[in-house]
Amino acid sequence: MTLNDPPGGILPPGSGPRHIAFSRDGKLLYVLSELKDNVTTFRWDAAKGALESTGPALSALPAAYAGPKSGAEIAVHPAGKFLYSSNRGHDSIAIYAIAADGKLTASGHEPTRGKTPRNFAIDPSGKFLLAANQDSSTIAVFRIDEKTGKLAPVGDPITVPTPVSILFAPRK
Repeated sequence: MTLNDPPGGILPPGSGPRHIAFSRDGKLLYVLSELKDNVTTFRWDAAKGALESTGPALSALPAAYAGPKSGAEIAVHPAGKFLYSSNRGHDSIAIYAIAADGKLTASGHEPTRGKTPRNFAIDPSGKFLLAANQDSSTIAVFRIDEKTGKLAPVGDPITVPTPVSILFAPRK
């Protein structure tokens, strides 16, 4: 075995990479940094097991936001056209459009209607996103606009003691 050069994806010190999500075609890797609350895109070379950054990180927070930063979860929509990440300090879901070449464009934020969205999941149909708000003990449901990726609240948040993870069972 020979170590790749470089041995992995390189992020600035203090980034705190937390979670990753692959593009639908598996050629790109999106990395959410917990401490800086931003997303960095890497090209993934599966044959070599190598990562190459495609450019600077994109913030998961609104430009004017100055509060605590804490990225938590990241996911690519099943159609591959949108990327989402959760912001625990801002209590929101960041929404990104994914271009045909994989480039991200920030397209907004949706409040999670609770505190500390530690985790979220997109249902297998791609129609709904559920956000687990740990510190308000709620799960909020959002409908996903299939054309824009925007999120629209559905009903009132559901009370669930300290939710930290949401998983959908595989379909048989």
